[in-house]
Amino acid sequence: MSTFDNPFDARSRLNSSGCSCGRHGSQAEHERDLQLQCTPVENEEKRYEAAVASAVMRKIFPQDAARRAFLKSVGASTALAALSQFFPIKAATEVFAQGGAIEKKDLKVGFIPITCATPIIMAKPMGFYEKHGLNVEVIKTAGWAVIRDKTLNKEYDAAHMLSPMPPAITMGVGSNPQPYTMPAVENINGQAITLAVKHKDNRDPKNWKGFKFAVPFDYSMHNYLLRYYLAEHGIDPDTDVQIRAVPPPEMVANLRADNIDGFLGPDPMNQRAVYDGVGFIHILTKDIWEGHPCCAFAASKEFVTTMPNTYAALLKSIIDATAFAHKAENRKPIAEAIAPANYLNQPPIVLEQILTGTFADGLGSVKTVPNRVDFDPFPWQSFAVWIMTQMKRWGQIKGDVDYQKVASEVFLATDTAKLMKEVGLTPPASTSKSFTVMGKTFDPSKPEDYIASFKIKKSA
Repeated sequence: MSTFDNPFDARSRLNSSGCSCGRHGSQAEHERDLQLQCTPVENEEKRYEAAVASAVMRKIFPQDAARRAFLKSVGASTALAALSQFFPIKAATEVFAQGGAIEKKDLKVGFIPITCATPIIMAKPMGFYEKHGLNVEVIKTAGWAVIRDKTLNKEYDAAHMLSPMPPAITMGVGSNPQPYTMPAVENINGQAITLAVKHKDNRDPKNWKGFKFAVPFDYSMHNYLLRYYLAEHGIDPDTDVQIRAVPPPEMVANLRADNIDGFLGPDPMNQRAVYDGVGFIHILTKDIWEGHPCCAFAASKEFVTTMPNTYAALLKSIIDATAFAHKAENRKPIAEAIAPANYLNQPPIVLEQILTGTFADGLGSVKTVPNRVDFDPFPWQSFAVWIMTQMKRWGQIKGDVDYQKVASEVFLATDTAKLMKEVGLTPPASTSKSFTVMGKTFDPSKPEDYIASFKIKKSA
């Protein structure tokens, strides 16, 4: 009898030696006297439950004759209820099912058409989802609020999000609170401050009072990095300039139309502004904070907990694709894969300049910056703490914040570390680290001291 056959079928046999009634030397001899039929199992969950129950029943009834007599006298349902009182079959089944069958193979994952989403996008045309047993439809989406709403409404199973969005959704900042998770960072670096060509001779941020800037979303690394950069140069981002949310695909058009003076945005918008001759790259965000996170793979806590095997397969696909994207020799093929209209809808040469790090800056120079954008999936929980300090600094959240609790619940570093090992990667030994932003060291164990150290911040 298979391990997954029904242990509560009085006709079936659990022991591998002898026969089910104990009166024959083998089961083959027994079946010559009595043909036994095994009851089929309805689904994978029942199969795992049967496997666990079989193991327990073997211990309670070493002789199948005794088990069969018991089942005939009380019935299968009563036997299962009695057994469950003494052994946690449901909990054991969940443990047994780890790494088991994928609960849902056909998935929808939303993305914004920017290079930050490279691993999520390229995993489709380059076969990473299929490698891990999934059929994923990646869906181009207009803006971040739409991404958020479609995932909250369960139209998307998971999504490409800005890394501050999952903590914001979890805390109920900008939307109704809902437990959300960020198991993987999509990209590090990969953004820039791009200004209109008319400002080529106005490179000192201290002279930018009255400028109009665009960022992709209020809850974005772009918003926080732009505010940080301006404030470090003495510009109050709430009173000295205007900052508005503009969907990334509309940024270059707004720059061309003179609606904005510049933007801190994701690529390919920065390089496309140079390509179109309407803007120049003032500074890469890696020169503000080397190795900063930007976008992420995100999913609701409900998705993670109710479909653990699907979640694991999806996350492994993303981690696998991210590791592939990290390698410089893969960048040109990736640019070709994500250039078509259903993905980024950009000239491949624009994407190659971004991904290879050899690019025109719009000021007459060609730069070589190999890590202009990079890909590292590990969701450092100290990233989440820094993000929350900036939310509080600029008045998006008020009062006491349990930084470490939110960081550990949202940035699922432990899950990522486990699955990184499964795809042959070596995760960091810790989930937190300190880092430097514009020369200032951030200690994730002292977030309130960090906030208090800033001269320019929103009044409480």
